[in-house]
Amino acid sequence: MILMIEKEQADEKVKSGYLRIWLGFDALAIREDVAKKALDSLIEKLDEDKRVKVYMKKFGSAQKADSPFKGISEAWSVMAEVELVAKNMSDLVGMITEYGPSAIELLEPSKFGVDAGEAQAILNTVADVMHRFAAAGVGGTVVVHGK
Repeated sequence: MILMIEKEQADEKVKSGYLRIWLGFDALAIREDVAKKALDSLIEKLDEDKRVKVYMKKFGSAQKADSPFKGISEAWSVMAEVELVAKNMSDLVGMITEYGPSAIELLEPSKFGVDAGEAQAILNTVADVMHRFAAAGVGGTVVVHGK
């Protein structure tokens, strides 16, 4: 569903330098209602996030998935598409690390620049996420390319 008033506001923001982004989300759970509720809740929180302005949300219908994981005979998958605008890459990277979309497409602009301060903020966001994974015991180990 595209909210036309918000779409017009988003168009104006893009003209002033904001980024237009498409995001794909999915949820998988052993019960259909749990998958729907989890995805609904995530998108609702994203809609309230002050770093971005959501102007389009589209939810797919639940699909049954047979044997999605070892030991799980069936589950339910629900997908959602979201379009939003973000003021800068730093806000966008922070939002992406928190909400974990499955797919991302930068719609507009086709070319833009990032100053050193914003690049530093982005890199620090990625480093912070890696440290949080390590502290939680779910990863964050240093992997050297090619070894």
